Amino acid sequence: MLRLWGRLSSINVRKVVWTAQELGLALQRTDAGGQFGIVREPHYLGLNPNGLVPLIEDESDGGPVVLWESNTIVRYLCARHSLGRLYPEALPARFAAEQWMDWQQTALNPAGRQAFMQWIRTPAAERDAALIAQSVAATEPLMALLDAHLARQPYVAGEHFTMADIPLGCEVHRWFGLPQERPAWPHLERWFQSLQTRSGACGVLDQPLS
Repeated sequence: MLRLWGRLSSINVRKVVWTAQELGLALQRTDAGGQFGIVREPHYLGLNPNGLVPLIEDESDGGPVVLWESNTIVRYLCARHSLGRLYPEALPARFAAEQWMDWQQTALNPAGRQAFMQWIRTPAAERDAALIAQSVAATEPLMALLDAHLARQPYVAGEHFTMADIPLGCEVHRWFGLPQERPAWPHLERWFQSLQTRSGACGVLDQPLS
């Protein structure tokens, strides 16, 4: 049994849920963070001193594995349960996947964060249009970059769906869910539509933003 702490409204928790579903893992999820609390309790902080979600505890032959940081959790689960498929075995393909996963966390997510926070988590009367505009201006070139990359291949790391598609799929789901106009990115849209058809993405890419 894989135990997961985190509320499903979190993009980082969604990554882990999707990964577990792709792998067919039995998952016990406990709502945590935000209105659910738990993350500041001593027991939780003993497992994740950051006081953030997600957090997993996975039973293995050597004892429980405790991990935080969403993309690391995705890598771990794919390496343990899907070596050679979701977790590429060949080093060039593996590190192509790794670089795009890092790019999601270090470039795409920070760029889009303010637009998401303003549109979805800020009351309409309190929204800052300038913050939204700055976030859009930072994000759209990155989406165009990803669109150009996907013009050359069907998935982020090559010909097949891998662990790299999960964090980026969650990020694009969040951006496409914002109530604003956006340019046409045909290759990005084709890729995202293919992700939405995956059974593992059920309950993740069809969830409204909150």
